[in-house]
Amino acid sequence: MTYQDCSAPAQAPDEPAAGGARPCDANINPDTGLATDYLNHFNEAIMLLDMLPDCPDGLDDFLAFNAATKTATADFEQQVFDRAGKVVDRASGTFVFARPGKFRWTYEKPHPQVLVGDGAKLWIHDPDLNQVTVKHIDKAISSTPAALLAGNDDITALFTLRDAGTADGLAWVEATPKARDTGFERVRLGLRGRTLAAMELYDQLGGHTILRFSNLKANVPVSPGTFRFTPPKGADVLEDVPAGK
Repeated sequence: MTYQDCSAPAQAPDEPAAGGARPCDANINPDTGLATDYLNHFNEAIMLLDMLPDCPDGLDDFLAFNAATKTATADFEQQVFDRAGKVVDRASGTFVFARPGKFRWTYEKPHPQVLVGDGAKLWIHDPDLNQVTVKHIDKAISSTPAALLAGNDDITALFTLRDAGTADGLAWVEATPKARDTGFERVRLGLRGRTLAAMELYDQLGGHTILRFSNLKANVPVSPGTFRFTPPKGADVLEDVPAGK
């Protein structure tokens, strides 16, 4: 490697450097075109850092979303996969939630179904069967994926959370329930900024469900009547009574 000889006589200001060489006082390595002094190295490093894309922190974004979002509405599309990775079901609809413990999850296609959490009970209405199943809310959503959206603010008491990197343009968080009887091994949440965009649920039988959210609106006014449910006349009502009752 050869550097310009700084001991050579300086050229006149209006005399171009021979062979296109750069002036010595610019401290430029002619072989690499890079600066040879510390100040210019620092400037070049800053320029390179400025060109790097921002690295989103999914865990921080999710915790911020969880803490700041008290109500939300959104559309969703759902795909269910078996353990071999084959799609076995597709559905779409809307959801609304209000913390703590209130939500309305409405499946519109291909088969209508409504799940309503009123803060005390979870109502599951299947119009095709004209059947309503009732579960107590603490048993129904504690340490389950629903708690990640509509549960209490202290989500870390129910789940172990870790940053899961980025993929598909989203920053991901993995949530593992601390309780063992939830039916799910883990849940992945994908965020675009501080907006929830996707959820992946992995069950204990090797299958998984993917939910993609759109038109999510946080902290919008929600009517209290959204979370009230009255069984339709003539419907069979099956209530899941907790043990010891």
